[in-house]
Amino acid sequence: MATLIEDTVVPTSDLAVGRADAVAPDPRALRLAEAMIFASTEPVSDRAVAEMLVGQEAVPPEVEDLAAYVAAVMAGVVALYDGRGVAPVRVAGGWQFRTDAALAPALTKLVERPRRLGRSAMETLAIVAYHQPCTRAEIEAIRGVALSQSVLDGLLEEVLIVPRGRKEVPGRPVLWGTSADFLRHFGLRDLRDLPRREELMVDVPQIEMPTASAAESNSPDDGSAPETAAPPADGMPDEGTAPGLDDPGDDPGS
Repeated sequence: MATLIEDTVVPTSDLAVGRADAVAPDPRALRLAEAMIFASTEPVSDRAVAEMLVGQEAVPPEVEDLAAYVAAVMAGVVALYDGRGVAPVRVAGGWQFRTDAALAPALTKLVERPRRLGRSAMETLAIVAYHQPCTRAEIEAIRGVALSQSVLDGLLEEVLIVPRGRKEVPGRPVLWGTSADFLRHFGLRDLRDLPRREELMVDVPQIEMPTASAAESNSPDDGSAPETAAPPADGMPDEGTAPGLDDPGDDPGS
């Protein structure tokens, strides 16, 4: 009998039913794998499927490559749900039943949406995902603001982040990283499925600023005050700008 396979991430597209060296899966093996994934509350790994099939004596004796046989079994299970409302998909390094993404618009009005994370929590979670493992001080340095304990507690309560040891610096602060629940929550097979940071960058059109002479020539001659720049998004005045000087009626020299 072949040895058990290791936990590996194999994309669904790489599952090969028709490989010349693969043995056609037994219908009982398909049912066992299907039932195991359906009954499990956690994603089921290839290794867990292999151990179950071996334990249930559902692997034909002529099978030499157990990994290929498990891949064929899972490809058969996926084929059973082709075009159905639910299907087994790869998530967090294992298999789990998920609804068809194409049906999401029809279900949003029927199924209560889960609680959404706030902006601070999403920013913190994104920093941890892309810079893990990182400390609280490193998160604050990247965000530029202090990290509220309530935000950290909320992410811990949702089990989206977990401690990853301590950094060997004075004070030995806790290192934070994402959890398996993070992968399940966002439907990722592993962290390599995260969008690249350059893909998230928005191209900002370059605006040519007028020169001083051009600005003077374009100034209105009717005595009306020129337009002022919009305040920052947070409503706070720009640094170095005294309040009230943007009002055309105010005279700094009076």
